[in-house]
Amino acid sequence: MSQNSHLVRMVDISKKFGAVHALDRVSIEVGYGEVLALLGDNGAGKSTLVKILSGVFPADQGEVYFDGKRVKFSSPQEARNLGIETVYQQLSLVGIMNLARNFFLGRELTRKIGPIQTLDLKRMEQECEKVLEEIGVRVRSPEEFVSVLSGGERQAISIGRAMYFGARLLILDEPMSALSVKETRVVIEHIKNAKESGTSIIFITHNVYHVYPVADRFVVLERGVKIEEVAKQDATPEDIIEVIATGKGLELS
Repeated sequence: MSQNSHLVRMVDISKKFGAVHALDRVSIEVGYGEVLALLGDNGAGKSTLVKILSGVFPADQGEVYFDGKRVKFSSPQEARNLGIETVYQQLSLVGIMNLARNFFLGRELTRKIGPIQTLDLKRMEQECEKVLEEIGVRVRSPEEFVSVLSGGERQAISIGRAMYFGARLLILDEPMSALSVKETRVVIEHIKNAKESGTSIIFITHNVYHVYPVADRFVVLERGVKIEEVAKQDATPEDIIEVIATGKGLELS
């Protein structure tokens, strides 16, 4: 199989933190427009793996390919430049700032007035309002503060922001861990919309039921080792829960 048949290939990735072997020769692939569920209990190595992919820190060994080309990121910005966007469990939204400023945080739009470059607040508000309307988040104004929004609305805004900036790979780190049932359904719809637009997604969670409606494949990690990889049609949520609970792969006929 050629390297460019997948958007992402991570091959034999290993990482140690002192004496702790966080990852031991883990390999994963993510196809174009595919949702890969990355599962496992706390300490399984899920977040470590995607932090290597998103440029937070380097692997000790192994290779990473993106769109068929070998890459080695030295910073998250380098990963973002290629279209890798991450939405963490602890959202990078600032409660005391309004929606428009949050939406463009670190990527502010500017305009020149003579020799002086200033923030283009009006354009940021217009763009933010347009995108929020498109993704179905109803707010009174883009000048509204993030602190008044629900958890589901904040997640939806984070996903919408990633899509606005051209995400080719969207990494979601426990996106529903603190959401209500209703908010979870809303976020699931946004993930489906992102997938339908052609975006590839890595969905990290320890809750199979959160990801099962949208996932195409499941990879289960246990203490830094990949113990199972299975397509959705070959496993029920209960099968995958059993793998996580026992640390043993499925016996597929």
